[in-house]
Amino acid sequence: QVQLVESGGGLVQPGGSLRLSCAASGIIFRIDDMGWYRQVPGKQREFVAVITRGGTTNYADSVKGRFTISRDNTKNTVYLQMNSLKPEDTAVYYCNADVLAAIRGNYWGQGTQVTVSS
Repeated sequence: QVQLVESGGGLVQPGGSLRLSCAASGIIFRIDDMGWYRQVPGKQREFVAVITRGGTTNYADSVKGRFTISRDNTKNTVYLQMNSLKPEDTAVYYCNADVLAAIRGNYWGQGTQVTVSS
C-alpha cells in the first residue's frame, strides 16, 4: 500500500553533483524518520543520512560536509543533495522511511544507481 520511489541517480564526474529524490505514496497518516542508505555489490548496505520529521539531521562521517539531506513534509518527499562526489560514492542509493499508515511500518525504495567516474 505504501511505496517509496527514488530518482535522480546517474553518471557524474568526480567533483560533480547530483540531487536524489524519494517520494512516498499511498494512504499515509504520517512519516517520521526518512533516510538514505547505499550499497555496493558484495558489501553490506550502509547508512548515509537521516532526517527526522522536525528536521534534525545526522550524517555518516564519510559524507559530512558534502551531502545535505532535506525533506518536504507536504509532499512526503526526502532529498539528498550530493556535492563534491568521489568515486567511492558509487553505489545504489536507497530511501528508507518510517511510515504510519493503517499499520506502522518501515519501508525501502527500490534504489537509484549513482556512478562517479571520469
